[in-house]
Amino acid sequence: MSEISEIDKQTQIELEAAAFRALTEHLRTRTDVQNIEMMTLAGFCRNCLSKWYRAAAEDKGLAIDYDQAREIVYGMPYAEWKEKYQTPATPEQKAAFEAQNHDD
Repeated sequence: MSEISEIDKQTQIELEAAAFRALTEHLRTRTDVQNIEMMTLAGFCRNCLSKWYRAAAEDKGLAIDYDQAREIVYGMPYAEWKEKYQTPATPEQKAAFEAQNHDD
């Protein structure tokens, strides 16, 4: 197996893109995992990925708004995902989130 330093830039980009696609697909199938839980445990959530996607697009001069970026990450409009899958945060989830001192 080749060492990571031997991977050319285009291959690196393709691998990173494949990993992103796998991550978003995984998150689309794990609708039981709430964003507040992800933020508490990992420090990021689907909305963070959407913001990062939008920022990367802007860096390339592409006009993608936040709702478009969220649809890319969620695999559907955010309002639809929220209606289908988002549950109200429990007091325990809110307390755990607040204890982490996240800005998002």
